[in-house]
Amino acid sequence: MHIETRFAAGKAADLRKYAAELAAIAPDVMLAIGSAGLPAALQATQTVPIVFVLVPDPVGSGFVHSLSQPGGNATGFMMYEYNLCGKWPELLKEIAPGVMRAAVLRDPAVTAGIGQFAVIQSVAPSVGVEVIPINLGDTAEIKREVAAFAQSANGGLISTASALSQVHRDLTITLAAQYKLPAVYQERNYVIAGGLISYGPNFVDQFRRAASYVDRIFKGEKPADLPVQAPTKYELVINLKTAKALGLAVPPSVRARADEVIE
Repeated sequence: MHIETRFAAGKAADLRKYAAELAAIAPDVMLAIGSAGLPAALQATQTVPIVFVLVPDPVGSGFVHSLSQPGGNATGFMMYEYNLCGKWPELLKEIAPGVMRAAVLRDPAVTAGIGQFAVIQSVAPSVGVEVIPINLGDTAEIKREVAAFAQSANGGLISTASALSQVHRDLTITLAAQYKLPAVYQERNYVIAGGLISYGPNFVDQFRRAASYVDRIFKGEKPADLPVQAPTKYELVINLKTAKALGLAVPPSVRARADEVIE
């Protein structure tokens, strides 16, 4: 087996360029990652089978006809349903009751960035949190926006899922620590790297499950006949070292629900 890989770091022009390069090779199957990678792959080819992972809303985004019958040349695994995003402001308020304002780091250039923020915005008033979007641009811009946000008291952060979020993961964690901002992340690797708390699916598991679809396509099955699958489990991960550094006492109710606790 020969594997070709490309990484565009969330840059739209590079995504289109690399997808076209891979499609030109005429591979037996392509793996597309995220709601930025999948449309680039679909634009590049309507014939090469595509397996996708970490795509929040494949039906609403128009990538597949339905979850049960994708219908085209792509199928795969949803990142999560948008209603999951409503858990993040609730969790932020639960672990840091003093938070009244939350900066939401999102990529507005992709549908998922807008969708995630919309759900967070709809839930936030019910938990007494005002949300302010911060667009994920270059490093200097993010630093300026977070620094300006942190000038007012009682702030926190919510990190939404996107390629740019992953690119700026360490910067986000560093800024949260620098300005003493409790932060909720969408995936455990942020908490392993020093973030406070995360709630979301196991992203690594999606890639493992995608391998089974690649195998089935190699054996002759078509993407149109393989249903899009949702995550089977969501994980809550807490970093107690980070909580202590922020002066937070993790409520027993939150700790009891945790799938993983980092001491």
